[in-house]
Amino acid sequence: MKTFQLSKFVMISYLISNFMFSLNRKHLLIILLSLELIVLNLFFYVYIYLLLNLLNSIYFLVMFMVLTVCEGVLGVSILVYMIRVHGKDYVSVYSIFI
Repeated sequence: MKTFQLSKFVMISYLISNFMFSLNRKHLLIILLSLELIVLNLFFYVYIYLLLNLLNSIYFLVMFMVLTVCEGVLGVSILVYMIRVHGKDYVSVYSIFI
């Protein structure tokens, strides 16, 4: 029963993080933090799913975390590059039509 409540909490947190991602589109750093929150909620949800089904698949969780870390590093490197080139992290600065 507790895992069901935890699963509901993770799903509500996932929906809130998607809502934050769709509303806060002014700064690139806020977008990256929202994406990391979404991925963290997905990780917890997969962990709960594996816990409920008694699948001790730690390898899948490790691979998921490795890919998450790679995605985070790529996002931070793009953020640092854009701040060095443009001087700020406003999304409105990054126009395709320049």
